[in-house]
Amino acid sequence: MGTTAPRLDVLAPLSGWLVPLDSVPDPVFAGKMVGDGVSLDPTSGSLLAPVSGVVSNLHSAHHALTITTPEGVEVMVHIGIDTVMLKGQGFFPLVEQGQQVSAGQPVIDFDLDQVARSAASLLTQIIVTNGDAVAHMQPAQGMVNAGRDVVLSLQLANGKDVPQAQAGEPQLSSDIAIGNPAGLHARPAAVFASKAKTFASDIQLILGDKEANAKSVVAIMGLATKLGDVVRVRAAGTDAAAAVAELTQLLRDRCGEKADEAPVAPAPLSAQQEDSDTQLAGVGASPGIAIGRIVHHRLQEFDVAEQGKGANVEQQAFARATEEASAQLDLVKAQLTDPAKQAILSMHQELLQDPDLLAQTYAGLAEGKSAAWSWRAAFSAYSARLEAQDNPLLRERANDIRDVGRRVLALLAGVKQAALELPDGSILIAEDLAPSDTASLDPAKVRGFCTRTGGATSHVAILARSLGIPAICGISQSALKLPEGLQVILNGNEGTLAIAPTPADLAAAEQDIARLAERRAAEAKSSMLPAQTSDGSRIDVVANIRNAADAREAVAKGAEGVGLLRSEFLFDNRDTAPTEEEQAAEYCAVADALGKDRPLVVRTLDVGGDKPLSYLPLPKEDNPFLGLRGIRVSLDRPDLLRTQLRAILQAAPLTQLHIMFPMVASLEELRAAKAVLAQEQAALGVSGVKVGIMIEVPSAAVLAARFAPEVDFFSIGTNDLTQYVLAMDRGHPQLAKQADALHPGVLAMIALTCEGARAHGKWVGVCGGLASDERAAPLLVGMGVTELSVSTPAVASVKATLARWSLADCQQLAKDVLALSTVTDVRHHLNQHAR
Repeated sequence: MGTTAPRLDVLAPLSGWLVPLDSVPDPVFAGKMVGDGVSLDPTSGSLLAPVSGVVSNLHSAHHALTITTPEGVEVMVHIGIDTVMLKGQGFFPLVEQGQQVSAGQPVIDFDLDQVARSAASLLTQIIVTNGDAVAHMQPAQGMVNAGRDVVLSLQLANGKDVPQAQAGEPQLSSDIAIGNPAGLHARPAAVFASKAKTFASDIQLILGDKEANAKSVVAIMGLATKLGDVVRVRAAGTDAAAAVAELTQLLRDRCGEKADEAPVAPAPLSAQQEDSDTQLAGVGASPGIAIGRIVHHRLQEFDVAEQGKGANVEQQAFARATEEASAQLDLVKAQLTDPAKQAILSMHQELLQDPDLLAQTYAGLAEGKSAAWSWRAAFSAYSARLEAQDNPLLRERANDIRDVGRRVLALLAGVKQAALELPDGSILIAEDLAPSDTASLDPAKVRGFCTRTGGATSHVAILARSLGIPAICGISQSALKLPEGLQVILNGNEGTLAIAPTPADLAAAEQDIARLAERRAAEAKSSMLPAQTSDGSRIDVVANIRNAADAREAVAKGAEGVGLLRSEFLFDNRDTAPTEEEQAAEYCAVADALGKDRPLVVRTLDVGGDKPLSYLPLPKEDNPFLGLRGIRVSLDRPDLLRTQLRAILQAAPLTQLHIMFPMVASLEELRAAKAVLAQEQAALGVSGVKVGIMIEVPSAAVLAARFAPEVDFFSIGTNDLTQYVLAMDRGHPQLAKQADALHPGVLAMIALTCEGARAHGKWVGVCGGLASDERAAPLLVGMGVTELSVSTPAVASVKATLARWSLADCQQLAKDVLALSTVTDVRHHLNQHAR
């Protein structure tokens, strides 16, 4: 006979109206980064203990406290939004840290009027910070009375040993030698900070007499650690011992970075690359040669007032500016197709929430400074600190901080940042160039650029390479004084800028450029030919896209159709679901771009706990990748599914329409989705639509032979399949590099899928990242894949690779690779046999 899990009722600490936590105007609370719970709009000014227990934490600003119950549940109450800036003014604590309290006992008095006038909001958060202790949480609604009504009803985790938290003494690790070849640069710093944020304790990383907030990437990079430096970890709080133990081990494991994965610092200029009267030298950041005329790009200056208009006004202005800056970056990212460029801008968005940058800004606001003044002081101090380091990798990250800083500063100053409007044939010269500006450069107009700052590993350089624009970083200061319009030759291979080219120099450079253009033109021409192996076996090379513009670009680059239309992009960044008419217009636009002779595979809505929609509330899940995702969400909300299917079906007369259901794990799910589709097809009188499923979970691959009679095709999503086969979150900062689609276990699942499909005469495509890897293309074909859906830039290279292999050779390659036992062996074999 089972036991009933214990329950715990959390009482209202104040009287007032309850508000859902996700509607709180603070991303930290609304995003449930601290924990889950409820918010309360108070009408009383005496905070009562919501539960009985020990005051395990009382904030020094007296606006928040945490009580740990005898069951080990940690309940935090946070009065107001951004009330930490009041530095305790208007708050009067009635208890001390470590004191035992009873539910309903007064613990903090506060001046309701004073706090209301000074704070961004009076909304008070009641949050369970250790969610593992709770199996189920039921928040109340409506008006509540302090000390009497229940605001949260908790069903505690049954059978778990939840330790009672104790304030305890600070914990200090032993000495730890940094094993990362480049020190704690951006990537290992981000891994370390990400892990530190999972602990409630206050954690510091100590290097000699310097300390850094372990939860801040900026602060960790600012320590400028080097290989062999000795550091220690100090933690204070309820989980301090665990934090020290796990973070110590993480550092000893080099934060997951292998010795050969560390970025290499830019090489110093050689003796042959010194400045002269005819040439300036820097570091070759992006290869290629360009002839053009100089256009200078100078950063705008912002005049900002030092004194603010009151902490509340300035705080609200700062919050609006950071939100708008993040939205601007979202818009830039939406225009990019290269994941690498998108990732850099995502990192910039993370900097907008860096705790140390925000803390220094808030300190300025608390002293009466304006938001613009405080923010400029904060980001300028940190960028200067990084740029002064000996580590060139850290110096280059200073540019990212300045870029984000100037974006917010422009918004605070009410200045519209000047767009980079450049004439054709420009060679751009700049002190530094914002990564976000670089991402939006038009390669048709900008033939190359030079910056005084940065290096080959800077994000500006990475972006330049992705755009195919020759670039030099670390150019001489003299470049900034060159006359506008001067004709120059930029050599990104050598890192040189010829400032007085002779006619012979120009002729030689033009010949080199012409040879490169001829080669690229030949590749572009061959990319329009049908994809096939050297002995004539046809393989469809199609594209992964988001919209009609992507479809047109893909067709222009040689794609033979669309193997994956990610329909969820229609549902993102909006307050309500798109209407049937809105969706139909988009699907038909893509179909028009393809025409009747090319296939269009539309994936139905693929969202879930890891990719939530604001208007589609889903329960909080400890592991969203194993929860409501893909077809599970659609079947749970058949109204959304029916609307989407009706919209998709309107594109049927315009193209070869295929509909694909994501994250299918069972035949019951497939049959339920097909039944809905059949009803909508009958209602609209549409026939001839092909139906398939994504192979993303092991059960679908194992049962491929049983799924095959009930579908027209399979499309393998190698990214998700890899994480489910290997039980590794593909976004995990430590494990992402090990979550390799070329793992023998993943390849075995792909082979099993192809075998099951082949037995019933059904075709198999791959639309995951592995399809875009030209080394993997012949391997996939050899296993039985007949469609590769790739990123648009990869179309030409994948086609060219397939043309160098016969089908028999592909099949032999697959046989050999499937016999291997490790990822290392697989990659080595593919590299050895690359053509």
